[in-house]
Amino acid sequence: MTNNIPLSEDQEMIEEQTYTAASNAQATYESNERLRPTSDLIDYARRYAREKPAVVALVCVGLGFVLGWKLKPW
Repeated sequence: MTNNIPLSEDQEMIEEQTYTAASNAQATYESNERLRPTSDLIDYARRYAREKPAVVALVCVGLGFVLGWKLKPW
């Protein structure tokens, strides 16, 4: 049963990302490549920072506050 309701841009993007992730996983599995967790983590962090810059900024401020408090230079 197909649904002819038009999708919003967000829903289309989610479907596209899901399809891309599934095809990337399948291609990696089929080509027997080595995993690259560090580069994947960096890519994920960059993508997250682009999508939610306010959250990333607050985390950075919080980390700076805690490190500055615990590592007093005087």
